[in-house]
Amino acid sequence: MQKVVRRTALARNQAQRKVIRANKDARHEELNDSLRQRFAYNRFQLDNIRAERLRRREDWMRGPLAPQRDAGLDGKMFGALSPQAMQPPAIPKHLRRKYINFAPGDRVCIMKGRDKGKINVVTRVDPENETLTVKDCNVADVYFPEWLSEQFGNKSPFQTVPLPISIDDVRLVVALDDPATGVTRDVLVEHVYGGGPLLEREQGIDTPRHTRYIAGEDIEIPWPRPEKPTFKDEEWDTLRMEVETPTWVPSLHYAPFPPSVLDELRNKFSKYRTRHDPEFVEQKKLEDLKKEYLQSRSLMTPKGELMAMIKQKKKEELEKRRDADGNLMMDEQTLSFIEMYMKENSVTKKTKKIKEAQTVRLS
Repeated sequence: MQKVVRRTALARNQAQRKVIRANKDARHEELNDSLRQRFAYNRFQLDNIRAERLRRREDWMRGPLAPQRDAGLDGKMFGALSPQAMQPPAIPKHLRRKYINFAPGDRVCIMKGRDKGKINVVTRVDPENETLTVKDCNVADVYFPEWLSEQFGNKSPFQTVPLPISIDDVRLVVALDDPATGVTRDVLVEHVYGGGPLLEREQGIDTPRHTRYIAGEDIEIPWPRPEKPTFKDEEWDTLRMEVETPTWVPSLHYAPFPPSVLDELRNKFSKYRTRHDPEFVEQKKLEDLKKEYLQSRSLMTPKGELMAMIKQKKKEELEKRRDADGNLMMDEQTLSFIEMYMKENSVTKKTKKIKEAQTVRLS
């Protein structure tokens, strides 16, 4: 049974290492994709700036002979941006903010760009690239292909749409009561942080679950009220009464499915399996006992049996010579030898002292 447990543990560890390696590869690939998107977006902006500089220099150098750029085949898209400007590069997941403290319906103030100081409502928030779109701010003409304009019923080859703005370039506008005057006025919040409690939202509502606060003051900032989606009942929709009517009630007296179906739901011989049938466990235990028994048996010759018997007798005699504390006790022969040796040693010492005393007197 220990072999089965060891195999399961090794398989789980191997699968865990495989998942970690796959996540690492996916993270590396995501970072590479983000860098490619960032380089392409920067290249798009640099190409526009460079082309504008060349056109401006050409117009200045030619003077009255400057070309009429808003005419011809490319005149429709002159002065309009590519749709690529509406989609900034995505940020890798491990580098994104934990909490996005903006939601559609918030009032924000733009701090950078040509619309600096304008206040308007947020219409869209994109957490993947940490940008938001403000109503009637940072607008630009964007050129769309002819087939795309026809789908939306637009005759013009370009549309004036608001471009995304980075979250770092806006500040939240909150209505707070002035403690001195008691008048409610708009305040620009420099720093906002998110935290608990985490709330449950209704299905179909994109309002974040966390709660946001003003840093330093710990004043809670309420989220804007989301607009509930309106659904139109159709003939093919299921009635609410039929949806809420219970059609099956589970019982504790019966199993949810027969035991024989369990082997069809998961692999019976899977190496990741941790719960086994009692019959399988008993079989593995018997195999372990049989293996131990076979390992304990050994082929011995008559001489080997004699030596083992002698060794066992010596071990038993050695155990008999131990006292209650487990220390070895000396036999009578050893005790008599030690006693005789100590007596002889004491006699020799006395005679030696007498001889030394006599030599001292004679001198």
